[in-house]
Amino acid sequence: MSEFDIIPPEAIESGDATDAYFDRTAETLRHAGRNPHVVAEVTADQFPTGEFELLAGLRDAAHLLEGLPIDADALPEGTLFDGGPVLRIEGTYLEFARYETALLGFLSHASAVATHALRARRAAPESTVLSFGTRHVHPSIGAMVERSALVGGLDGISNVAAGEVLDREAGGTMPHALLIAFGRGNQEDAWQAFDDAVAADVPRVALCDTYSDEVDEVLRAVETLGDDLDSVRLDTTGSRRGDFRHIVREVQWELDARGHADVDVFVSGGIGPASIRELRDVADGFGVGGYVSNAEPVDFALDIVAVDGEPAAKRGKLSGAKAVYRTDDGGHHVGLRSREAPDDAESLMQPLLRDGELVREFDIDAAAERALTDAERTDFPRES
Repeated sequence: MSEFDIIPPEAIESGDATDAYFDRTAETLRHAGRNPHVVAEVTADQFPTGEFELLAGLRDAAHLLEGLPIDADALPEGTLFDGGPVLRIEGTYLEFARYETALLGFLSHASAVATHALRARRAAPESTVLSFGTRHVHPSIGAMVERSALVGGLDGISNVAAGEVLDREAGGTMPHALLIAFGRGNQEDAWQAFDDAVAADVPRVALCDTYSDEVDEVLRAVETLGDDLDSVRLDTTGSRRGDFRHIVREVQWELDARGHADVDVFVSGGIGPASIRELRDVADGFGVGGYVSNAEPVDFALDIVAVDGEPAAKRGKLSGAKAVYRTDDGGHHVGLRSREAPDDAESLMQPLLRDGELVREFDIDAAAERALTDAERTDFPRES
């Protein structure tokens, strides 16, 4: 038994990370000698609702299904969707039945994280926005959170192990624990020790709200590190924060008054789109944590929509294989695959697997660029 409550990758790959009723279903179908050819679709909403979400997790989903004798089509990772399928599978049902649980898990959680990351990104398009949230989730999914945050357009990540998985360098400078380790009144010693210890290519970002007023600690950090200081970070707990916008403006004013207007002010701690919009004209960057990592998973379901070439569906679901389109005005349209596309429409469903062979490449930067472009086309999010 593992020391940690983690399902190992080999169990996911084998299909053992499944709900028990899929095993019962497979046992029953085999006993009855039935294994129909089906079309199954992963869908959150049947019809467009006006609430867009961002597709992520597709790379994991594709590798889960790779090697199975099936065909699959999917929206590109980093596409905003609003109703209709994001993934379609065609093949005999028993070839992929046991993988449904893991498949939905890969897509549901990652898409939620990416959607919230894109909301944060769109709240301050010109600012640096970093992912700080993996401390809020099980460490086994840290790489998923960081990858999805990058797909959503965030500028950087903080989790070291996730960075190794994603081939991205994790960033970050100092926590309050470092300042506390040096003791009250010795903040200068902590900032100086950091400057002496870490590599020259690490930005000098001083945390300036541990023991005293933010302005006081910022000015003390400037006096300590001088021109070596790149930024200051304010992470004041909400119960002691007061008017945070006023505090940031005061810090910027006092830096400018002393000839240090080039020192950036970075804020973190309970940051989301609303606070980013409130502060984006006075702060230079943001660290976003729980808002992104704690996003509620998208309620995806996988439903059979055709059996042996005939439309089929449970009550409340739409039968028949579907196509998904983006029109020039940013509209999201869902229709039967057998019907003609709307005028000026781009089909979003693209080949993913052909007879189990992966026919698509995955690139985080390309997905992030697609997400930002799609956000412009669809005017996501709707709020200003």
